[in-house]
Amino acid sequence: MRPGLVSSPQVSPVILSVLHRVLSPLARLMLARGITLPMAIELLKRVFVEVAEQDFRLGEKTATDSRISLLTGVHRKDVRRLRELPDVETGLPEIVSLGAQIVATWTTQPEWLDDRGKPRNLPRLARDGGDFSFDALVASVSRDIRPRSVLDEWVRLGVVGINAEDEVVLHEDAFIPKHGEDEKLAYYGLNLGDHASAGTDNVLGTATPWFDRSVHHSGLTSKQVEEIRARAATLGTSMLQDLHSQASRDSGKAGQDGQRFTCGIYFYSAPAARDDSDTPK
Repeated sequence: MRPGLVSSPQVSPVILSVLHRVLSPLARLMLARGITLPMAIELLKRVFVEVAEQDFRLGEKTATDSRISLLTGVHRKDVRRLRELPDVETGLPEIVSLGAQIVATWTTQPEWLDDRGKPRNLPRLARDGGDFSFDALVASVSRDIRPRSVLDEWVRLGVVGINAEDEVVLHEDAFIPKHGEDEKLAYYGLNLGDHASAGTDNVLGTATPWFDRSVHHSGLTSKQVEEIRARAATLGTSMLQDLHSQASRDSGKAGQDGQRFTCGIYFYSAPAARDDSDTPK
C-alpha cells in the first residue's frame, strides 16, 4: 500500500493501491475541467447508490434506502434524494454514434476502398460522384441526416478535409476528433467505462472471463517505443476493421436478444518505474 492511504481491517491494502492508480488519471481530467472535490464526492455518492441498487440486490427485491445506506455509507436522506433524480444518459450521442458508423463503413466496405485497401477520396456531391460520392456514403448509413451537416461538422473536427478536386478526404487518424470536446469525452466514457467493466468482472469473477490482456516492456529508447507505437496502430486498426466487417454482416439478426460489444486497443508509454515488468498479461 502506498504511504498515506487510509485502510481498515476489512479492506485489502492492495485494492486501495490499485484504486489509487486507477483514479489518478480521472482526478487529472476532473481538475483540468474545473471539477472540485465536493463536486466529485456528490457524483461518487450518486454512482455508489446506483451501483448498489442495480448490482447488489437480494434476489428480485428492490433495495431499500436503509440497505443502500448500509452498503455504501451514504446517508439515508442522500440516498432517497439521489434515487429520485432522473437517469443519466450514458450512451454515445446520436451524432457521434452515426459518425462512427459512417467512418467504419468508409474504412472497411470494399466499395468505398481503393486498390490499396485505403478509403477512397469521395466527390463531395452526388451529382459529381453518383453512388460513390460522400452524399451516397452518408445515405448508405442513414437517410435521416443531411450529408452537408455531417461534412461541416467533420471538417470542424478535423476528421476530413476537402482537396482541390472538391473531394472529401478521410484523415488517417479518424475518428479521433481534434477539436470537439464533447466527441472526445463521449469516446473517453465509452472506451474507459467498458474496459473498466470488463476488468472488474474478471476480478470479481465471471463464468466466462472477458479477454483483457496487455504486453509491457521497459528499457527501451524513445525511438524504439515510437516504432512499436506505429506498429501497434497498424495491427490494431487492421483487427478493428476486420471485427467491424464481421459485425456489419451479422447486425440485424439478433431479434429480441440484442447485445452490444466494445473491443478496444490502447497504447501508452511513460518513463519506466522500478516495479514495471516485461511480461505479457
